[in-house]
Amino acid sequence: MKRFDRILLKLIVIQFVILVFTQLLIQQKSIQPYLSRVVQYEGVNKLTITEWLETFSQEE
Repeated sequence: MKRFDRILLKLIVIQFVILVFTQLLIQQKSIQPYLSRVVQYEGVNKLTITEWLETFSQEE
C-alpha cells in the first residue's frame, strides 16, 4: 500500500505543477491569440494584437 500511496502522491504533484504551468501560460498576453479559438469565431484573426485586445475589451 505504501508504494501505491507514493505513486499517487507523485501523480498529484505532477498534475499540480502542470496545472500551475498551464495557468501561467494562458495568462500571457503574447500567447493568447495562439491559444484562443474565439479569435477565429469573432473574425478578428487578421487584426494586430492591439486591435484584437481592443475588440475584446470593449464594454457593452
